[in-house]
Amino acid sequence: MMPQSMSLKNQDEGSVSTKATATSHERSVAFNGRSLLDVHGIHVEIGGTEILKGIDLSVAPGEFLGLIGSNGAGKTTLLRTILGDIEPSSGTVSIMGRKRAKAGMVGYVPQKIQLDPDLPIRAKDLVALGLDGQRFGIGIRSSHFWDQVEHAMRAVGAWEFADRPVGRLSGGQQQRVLIAAALVANPKLMLLDEPLANLDPANADDIVSLLNSIRTREGISIILSAHDINPLIDSLDKVVYLASGNAVVGKTDEVITTEVLSKLYCHPIEVLHAGGRVMVMAGDNAHAHAHDADPFGAKKAED
Repeated sequence: MMPQSMSLKNQDEGSVSTKATATSHERSVAFNGRSLLDVHGIHVEIGGTEILKGIDLSVAPGEFLGLIGSNGAGKTTLLRTILGDIEPSSGTVSIMGRKRAKAGMVGYVPQKIQLDPDLPIRAKDLVALGLDGQRFGIGIRSSHFWDQVEHAMRAVGAWEFADRPVGRLSGGQQQRVLIAAALVANPKLMLLDEPLANLDPANADDIVSLLNSIRTREGISIILSAHDINPLIDSLDKVVYLASGNAVVGKTDEVITTEVLSKLYCHPIEVLHAGGRVMVMAGDNAHAHAHDADPFGAKKAED
């Protein structure tokens, strides 16, 4: 079944875009009849190259979206456009009806950065920066301030290593600290850029389970970008699949299909299901591999 209200064109004719499914629209009614996030007709051009080509997207309160695509598909560009770091050449982004989100309304976990093991900063100091960024001038870190830090770290299971140097934590522990830093200001929306990259399957599953429990408990909407949809499948309300700046939006079983992805890539694609995992391959490629959002094995830098 095709995602509802979907419009697909050849890439040389224009963009590929979809509207949210009827179920997602119904869920957004809970927020005064509006979505928490609305992205309409977003085009982004960087250095003369069009990175995003007319993206339409809506997110209801408490929804969990997977932003899936290969390197260079435009995932980071879309997240930074929603965040307000990139100005689109056309189209609009609104969060709770505002063109610019209020401070603390959006939490952001950037792509994994390598932290020096000798970096003299404790895990809780890094989380505290998530609150410092919401205040003007030099604020006093009161007991209430540190209570907020502790609450966020406990919420992600990171309080037990709060006093350890952040650079000496494991990859999974560092990711929990970064999520706590994004969560500490009580955002309505969290954007996570490749938080599962370089994590082993067990840690990746733990992070997804953690995020799912946070959104259920706190009612926070989540958009998480990834190459591999498999760790996310059981938690996602919708998937946003990006390829060459175009997008298809809908339920996972509506989007990750041979028909839809073949139209998105403008190339024969075969979607297989084996051992509880989704596998995608180019139609003329004999080698099937677990879904990593790039059936052609492209190795492009993320735009």
